[in-house]
Amino acid sequence: MELHELSPAPGSKKARTRVGRGLGSGLGKTSGRGHKGQGARAGGGKRPGFEGGQKPLYLRLPKRGFYNKFALTYTEVNVGSLNGFEAGEVVDLVSLVEAGIIKKVNDGLRILGNGELDKALTVKANGFTKAAVAKIEAAGGKVEVV
Repeated sequence: MELHELSPAPGSKKARTRVGRGLGSGLGKTSGRGHKGQGARAGGGKRPGFEGGQKPLYLRLPKRGFYNKFALTYTEVNVGSLNGFEAGEVVDLVSLVEAGIIKKVNDGLRILGNGELDKALTVKANGFTKAAVAKIEAAGGKVEVV
């Protein structure tokens, strides 16, 4: 087989429809746009969701909930993830990013109590759960709220 012998699979290529090329083509004169009206004009047409002037569905439905633009989003790390650090090490947001435990830094760091910790670490974060504080201190570590 040579390069000039290659051809697309039958039926995979379809010629584009040429409009406005005479009455015999079936799409001559108005080019399938009909006579006059919004759809016949250049730049005409209606936006998605337009219902002919009737109040659109997305405006008729009731709105629910509330978005608090002042809310803080904390990056959460479980106590069990801290076992990768050496004993006596200081664990903070920067060290967690360097270790690859967290990828995205949000508004702060919060330590959760899932998992077990078997090393004494000094953990610096914006918040801790009661279970996390208990497990860190039980392992001989310290908790510092930043």
